[in-house]
Amino acid sequence: MGPHPAVAAIRLAVRRVLHDVLTDVQRTSENAPSPLPHPAHPPHGQPPQPLVLVACSGGADSMALASALAFEAPKLGIRAGGITVDHGLQPGSDLRAAEVVVRLTALGLDPVESVTVQVGRSGGPEAAARDARYAALDAAAERHAAAAVLLGHTRDDQAETVLLGLARGSGIRSLSGMAATSGVAGRYRRPFLHIDRQTARKACMVQSLPVWDDPHNADPAYTRSRLRHEGLPALEKALGKGVVEALARTAQLSRDDADALDTWAAEAEATVRDASGLLECAKLYALPPAVRRRIVRRALIEAGAPAGSLFARHIEEVDRLITGWRGQGAINLPGKVVARRQGGRLVIRQG
Repeated sequence: MGPHPAVAAIRLAVRRVLHDVLTDVQRTSENAPSPLPHPAHPPHGQPPQPLVLVACSGGADSMALASALAFEAPKLGIRAGGITVDHGLQPGSDLRAAEVVVRLTALGLDPVESVTVQVGRSGGPEAAARDARYAALDAAAERHAAAAVLLGHTRDDQAETVLLGLARGSGIRSLSGMAATSGVAGRYRRPFLHIDRQTARKACMVQSLPVWDDPHNADPAYTRSRLRHEGLPALEKALGKGVVEALARTAQLSRDDADALDTWAAEAEATVRDASGLLECAKLYALPPAVRRRIVRRALIEAGAPAGSLFARHIEEVDRLITGWRGQGAINLPGKVVARRQGGRLVIRQG
């Protein structure tokens, strides 16, 4: 008798991602110099086993992911480890992080560690916690030379992300949600983007895996929490079941379109710069708006504007320097970046 369908589903999702990781590792090693001796080397001088880490909060999604990784990784010759991040935002968070370490170790993961972070205030509490968490995960991946870090975002998380992007009005890229692969050199992998939250929870239940439900996930003070417990249920009541699946499909379709437009913009950018590297407004004007605005956004980020702080209204203001020039003055943007039109060129500088 095989595993429970929920367990089989999460294991299959993880197995597919691990195969992708192995393919990427092999492709990289073919172009890299021979590795130095390392304790993780198998006998007879074979290459070391790649390490894959799981980011685990102790919640149902990430515990299901950790259990699937622990089961699938050894069969593919992959070492499996785990990282839990203590944000220090709740009393006893250090104790809960220690409990997660014990649970991951019991699953057979190694190495396993807890990392404590200081959460700032930039961008609001949710964004600040996310920034601190990813910084800690990046550092852990570098420290352990991990080939990948698995994240437990589900189809439900994807639907919420799409709705949040829609509410911000930030364009098609924000509607594309979370990528299955992201980060430096494809470090982050999200195996569960096609699996619903209930499947992950069911997998934990049938395996008797203890899970921790973060009270922040039910706190109406947080935008995502309100969307999860009020917004999405209201949409499903009004439109019927299937809203989450439809939003997840929208994310994938939007991502495909956004990727194509990004490629077009990258190729077009070289054609709209003068010999000194400045953007020529007349040439920008001739481009389709979606392509032009991508070039503008990229130029603003390169000048020092934080990507997470650039919204559609910022891009539109700069775009008007190109399409609606009436002699208007400089535009102040996040990151102390200033954009102005000068001599038919778009001049973007910091400070």
